[in-house]
Amino acid sequence: MENTQDNSASQNPTPADETAAQHYQQPDALDAAAGPVDVNETEALLAEAQAKVAALQEEFLRAKAETENVRRRAQEDVQKTHKFAIENFAENLLPVLDSLEAALAHSSTDLAKVREGVELTLRQLTGALEKGRVVEVNPVGEKFDPHRHQAISMVPADQEANTVVTVLQKGYVIADRVLRPALVTVAAPK
Repeated sequence: MENTQDNSASQNPTPADETAAQHYQQPDALDAAAGPVDVNETEALLAEAQAKVAALQEEFLRAKAETENVRRRAQEDVQKTHKFAIENFAENLLPVLDSLEAALAHSSTDLAKVREGVELTLRQLTGALEKGRVVEVNPVGEKFDPHRHQAISMVPADQEANTVVTVLQKGYVIADRVLRPALVTVAAPK
């Protein structure tokens, strides 16, 4: 009877035996499903993948170099802009300089002509400043603005409190940015 028990044990395998048997059979099943492994085909696929990697690396290096060139060119442009930003403004001031030199070279004793020349030169200068977007701030009668005005004193006045009464020195802005605040006196509260 012992022999029959041994045979029945081998006929009824345990779950562990079944798992081990499947494990050893799987590779054969995969090989059969995939077909025979072609070494040449595998090498061709590997070579193709390596070629793609090399091409991507080259593209990456080119893109990196182009980005570096763009950054460097932009930096140079900023430096040139800073260096030559005043060029247009200086060109607008040159006629004013010419007029002042001509006035010094002229030896007229006629005060009316000298005054007329100074007035023309002042108009040239004002025009040059306007072309450079430098605008005069003359805030008489306006509400005091500490960002655009500098109060020297408060004076009793008939105007509303904190209103600019007089301008002692004109202020200037360039493209809405204060270049120099106007020096003003402000109406004191009543």
